[in-house]
Amino acid sequence: MTPLPPGSAIGILGGGQLGRMSALAAARLGYACHIYAPEPDSPGMQVAAQRTVAAYEDRDALARFAAAVAVVTFEFENVPAAALEALAGLVPCRPGLAALATCQDRVAEKAFLGRIGVPVAPWRAVETEAQLAAAVAELGLPAVLKTTRLGYDGRGQAVLRTPDDLAPAFARLAPRPLVLEAFVPFAAEISAIAARGANGAIAVFDPAENRHAHHILDLSFAPARLPAAAAAAARAHVAAVAEGLDLVGVVALEMFLLPDGTLLGNEIAPRPHNSGHWTMDACAASQFEQHIRAVAGLPLANPARHHDAVMRNLIGPEGMAAWPRLVAAPGIVGHLYGKDSARAGRKMGHATRLLPRGSLAGMDDAQALEGL
Repeated sequence: MTPLPPGSAIGILGGGQLGRMSALAAARLGYACHIYAPEPDSPGMQVAAQRTVAAYEDRDALARFAAAVAVVTFEFENVPAAALEALAGLVPCRPGLAALATCQDRVAEKAFLGRIGVPVAPWRAVETEAQLAAAVAELGLPAVLKTTRLGYDGRGQAVLRTPDDLAPAFARLAPRPLVLEAFVPFAAEISAIAARGANGAIAVFDPAENRHAHHILDLSFAPARLPAAAAAAARAHVAAVAEGLDLVGVVALEMFLLPDGTLLGNEIAPRPHNSGHWTMDACAASQFEQHIRAVAGLPLANPARHHDAVMRNLIGPEGMAAWPRLVAAPGIVGHLYGKDSARAGRKMGHATRLLPRGSLAGMDDAQALEGL
């Protein structure tokens, strides 16, 4: 495809921090972003050249939005598929509806990973309590019961440890079917992010090692401190996901590293990912720039790091309390998202410590986190 000329408008469904950082990256490349979201005070709206405040179900507003942009993308995968379907007949959408639909449904997502050869933990789809009991008998306890849709940051899931946990968890979680997954005794959680251009070219960032607190990403270490074979497998898996989805844009694959060094795929995010925020400061081109390049039809940039990095999310009041110290610290780059209230569990920003390339592998956590 012919790249969009500078000055073109890129439409983004969703106005959260991922939309904000995508819009800022687009501005660097000479594009103007038009944010479409129901919330008038969203972080993306603050930096957008144009804004549409409307419901995702508003077909008239979607049509006006489509007429005002050259291409549409999205910044979170829980945007209603019907909205993207309505837009797809009016304007190019990247990634497309097929990629969105696959990643919105955990049953479809796990089946897809299996088809492309990415190993996953044993799982079963369950519609009834009887099916749940049968699945637990097959997979054993502990296990994790998840909704198929609308789950993120630990929402929409329950850990089943005893038979008494089954009925309350089944009653609480919806919509159905649910997905029961065997509990994975992993050694580490990692993620890898790939960009795929409109011409099919793929560029993969170094995998990151992730730590969570209260089911929310807390820390990312890049590159992940894992065996070379596992790092190569992570790159291959996320490249296979990008190819298999026929995706144009950025995609993240969350994975479990097992004690024997093998990997299991967990979840796919067909957009920039929290665990890739370190790329904003440790790479010449961030995950957000790669996403915009792909969506706009530009060549992908080199994803290589010029620094190692440790990224910490700034969550809620505690995260904001650390901001004055972090923004004054040498070697640490801070980013705030423009959110007005620091509620518990809310991602307010992030801070990245930059380290000399190659130094992170020789550090323990205390050394790597110094200053963060």
